[in-house]
Amino acid sequence: MTDDTSSLPGFLGTVDLAIAKLEAIMLALGVLLMALNTVANVLGRVFWESIYFSEELNRILIILITFAGISYAARHGRHIRMSAIYDTLPPWPRKLLTIFISLVTAIFMLGLAWYALQFLLTTMGRGRVLPALQIPVWITLCWVPLGFFLTGLQYVLTAIKNMIEPDIYLSTNVLEGYDNDEREV
Repeated sequence: MTDDTSSLPGFLGTVDLAIAKLEAIMLALGVLLMALNTVANVLGRVFWESIYFSEELNRILIILITFAGISYAARHGRHIRMSAIYDTLPPWPRKLLTIFISLVTAIFMLGLAWYALQFLLTTMGRGRVLPALQIPVWITLCWVPLGFFLTGLQYVLTAIKNMIEPDIYLSTNVLEGYDNDEREV
């Protein structure tokens, strides 16, 4: 499967691809902007003077990269797993456990998205601004509920994929066959 296709059918495949593109844009843009900002600040510090808003901008970009990264990690099956019991199960119970774990994780991620949104709305109401950039603090936090929401959606898609496919999928891109010796990545 390539990056421009999804193994999910119809509308779910479209949603899957949209999330993948959004993750890629957020991560690439965040890392590039952070690198440019840091290099510009170092050059400024050496030859002229430091860029006064550089640290604030990098903090914003770290938040962006972190919360786009949790969705990306879920998509590619890169989150930490405790798999001692899971690996000893036969295929059918393992598939059921995969669905259960994906749904429970999705519920937690969507719940965190809800609470992060409530925090974001509270922060909006306070009217605080960043000292150097003079932009509202809530703008720096808008990535938090978005990242949790995309991660929750990714786990929902993983659960659906496991419900409709005969093989076990640990994420939308990582297939685990029924035979442990024949894993494809």
